[in-house]
Amino acid sequence: MARRRAGLTQAELARRAGTSQPVVSAYERGLRDPSHRTLRRLVEAAGARLRVDAMPTPMSDLPPPATIEEHGRRLIDVLGLADALPKRRRPPTLEMPRLVSK
Repeated sequence: MARRRAGLTQAELARRAGTSQPVVSAYERGLRDPSHRTLRRLVEAAGARLRVDAMPTPMSDLPPPATIEEHGRRLIDVLGLADALPKRRRPPTLEMPRLVSK
């Protein structure tokens, strides 16, 4: 949005920010995520200032469970969500031969 408001092309913004146009394109299309530092540099190159605000999430507005039953329902919901997450593959363990001295 900052680039468009400034009337810059991706190539112009990239030159000002010290990066390449394909990188800017990848950021804008969501194919890559810039670090906070890089994002700030891009926004400043467009003549704007990056501001980060902390806001409460909807989960923090959730009151504590009133009953043990409600607590159980919430636990079941969380466990159901955890089961829906894709499993991470663990690297295979390296089995080492046991050394025996005689």
